[in-house]
Amino acid sequence: MANGKSSVNVKIDTNIKTLATQLLERMGLDQTTAIDMFYRQIIAERRLPFQPAITPTIDALIAEAAMKRNPKRVALQTDENGNVLIDKEKHPDIYDWAVNG
Repeated sequence: MANGKSSVNVKIDTNIKTLATQLLERMGLDQTTAIDMFYRQIIAERRLPFQPAITPTIDALIAEAAMKRNPKRVALQTDENGNVLIDKEKHPDIYDWAVNG
């Protein structure tokens, strides 16, 4: 492997570059040094130095939040026509949701 220098030309969102450059300056680093460090870490670990992850969809986030909330399960009764019967006194939250959405 030669000991010369090589250039890396990358197109990146202007805002991302600006914010990262400002943060790097506060750390006492320039972009070249930071990219060099990043590449060296890839070589040392033989992988990316962070774990890429899929950004969850809004539906997945809502489902996760609902599971964490762990709402009480309530057995609801229905009349002969299949309409749900909700006791307003026993389950005011469910009643409110059913009436007001």
